Amino acid sequence: MAGLEGIEQPRGPARAIAARWSPAVEDERALKALELYGNPTEAEVTLPSLPESAAIARRLAQVVVLRQWGLTPRMTEDAVLLVSELVGNAVRHTGARAFGLRMRHRRGWIRIEVRDPSRGLPCLMPVQELDVSGRGLFLVDRLADRWGVDLLPRGKTTWFEMRVADR
Repeated sequence: MAGLEGIEQPRGPARAIAARWSPAVEDERALKALELYGNPTEAEVTLPSLPESAAIARRLAQVVVLRQWGLTPRMTEDAVLLVSELVGNAVRHTGARAFGLRMRHRRGWIRIEVRDPSRGLPCLMPVQELDVSGRGLFLVDRLADRWGVDLLPRGKTTWFEMRVADR
């Protein structure tokens, strides 16, 4: 999972300033990502296979789940975390130049998909308490109601689904 992109960090002991997170700033960044890359609910959004793309994917997920679909902050937080994990796996393990992000909402469910050109299957590994990596699919398995991989003629789509209470 990527770090604290876009959050000002302290610049030494003489000027130690607490990092500030602002929902308004984050909303603005999320809306800007939607404008720049497209809406993953309308069509698959293609992002470069770079570590920085995890932040873009998180912002897209945030604006869609919280603002467009009107789901709870907790549901948004979980969906954003799982998007970050799937994107991290696509960037780290596939050797691809790009990956696709797609988000769907149907009555009672959301489904989020990350497509990449590799046919290598992700592997759910046992996780120990002190492990610092390898937790991505473990988190997906714990937080999502369903998840899986669909093999394509050229690549695969890794997805997860979560039950939601429709209003």
